[in-house]
Amino acid sequence: MTQLDSPSHTTTTAHPVLPRRRSRRALWLGGAAALALVLAVLLSVGLGTLRLDPLEAVRAALVAPDSSQVSTVVWSIRLPRIVVAVLVGGALAGVGVVMQAVFRNPLADPGVTGVSSGAAVGAVAGITLGLGGSLQWGVPLAAFAGSLAVALALQAVLHANRGASTYTLILVGVSINAFAGAVISVLVANAKDDALARGAVFWLAGDLELRTWNHAAMAVVPIVLGLALLLTRTRALDALLLGDDVAATSGYDVHRTRLVLLLVASLVTGAAVAVSGVISFVGLVVPHAVRLVIGAKHSLLLPISVVCGSLFLVLADTAARAVSTTAVVQTGAVSAVVGAPVFLALLLSRRTA
Repeated sequence: MTQLDSPSHTTTTAHPVLPRRRSRRALWLGGAAALALVLAVLLSVGLGTLRLDPLEAVRAALVAPDSSQVSTVVWSIRLPRIVVAVLVGGALAGVGVVMQAVFRNPLADPGVTGVSSGAAVGAVAGITLGLGGSLQWGVPLAAFAGSLAVALALQAVLHANRGASTYTLILVGVSINAFAGAVISVLVANAKDDALARGAVFWLAGDLELRTWNHAAMAVVPIVLGLALLLTRTRALDALLLGDDVAATSGYDVHRTRLVLLLVASLVTGAAVAVSGVISFVGLVVPHAVRLVIGAKHSLLLPISVVCGSLFLVLADTAARAVSTTAVVQTGAVSAVVGAPVFLALLLSRRTA
């Protein structure tokens, strides 16, 4: 009996120490990520196909735009692209945290519900129908409409099946992804000409080329408001991560809470995908890596993952632009090339541990 009591006493004594350590880690990681993001933005301003003097480019970014060539390149081409990268990276990482808590699975990501695929269907339809040439916001609006349609369909499924398990929701996402893939194949195969088909395939790979302030303006409101709303639900995320029974005994309406979280996360994902294309691994790798460092407390995990997601995508986009003088490299390709091995390493190290 004494032997059984001893571990319990040790655990109780050590318990307050671990949260303090993780809080200090979170503080250091958050501060370092924020500083690194600022440095990455300044670095990204000076890199690209047209090489600019780094100090001159940074100086141009910090003052009002004028008629000089440096100012035009910085304010009309690079800064909008960087702002979109910050928004999209933060959105995908934040939604990844939410999906992993809702589905209680560290392998979940924004594409698991099919919302990214819905946005892809809308965008490909807009491209193959020629909306990109006739309407300035034609393709982003079509992508957002596709994501919204899937989000509403998901809401209808959840409303009709109040007792649906997380496995049911994952299967619904698998079905939507399969259906969307088939529709995309049909649209690309029946494009009016080869240029439109190539444009659709290029968009599906995810890229931030030719992003403008209009794209940033379109994405900023739903992404910022959506992430702000999710940040107010961190306790609910903690409860859901422990299981439906724990969440229910904590006073949460599990069905309603999950529905609200998934709907908001879906709309944030749709807004991000609408202006960037399908960029993989940000919502999967970033939250997983941050969780290994600071733990699963969502009041820390969610905001730090958002900052780290923005940092990750800004660096990926900067790398894509830096090598674009010798080959066409998309932001989504860099994200996948970096994210896939990093995620595999994290997975293997976690399994070994």
